[in-house]
Amino acid sequence: MVPSFRSFIGMVVLVVYVITYALIAMVIGDLTLQDASTLVRLTYFAIAGLVWVIPAGAIISWMGKSGKPRT
Repeated sequence: MVPSFRSFIGMVVLVVYVITYALIAMVIGDLTLQDASTLVRLTYFAIAGLVWVIPAGAIISWMGKSGKPRT
């Protein structure tokens, strides 16, 4: 795959992923933690705010590959 096309696909997937993840994390937090303490809500949103980095890193790593086999 051409590197510029790989970067374009990765960028689109990354933007869609981050938006979808943020919306789902907010809805889950809002629906399940309404009666929870402030510490529990803070912990949930801190963890949820960092977990998206792992898959995003995999997407960025995929974008950086040249697509050419190593010799």
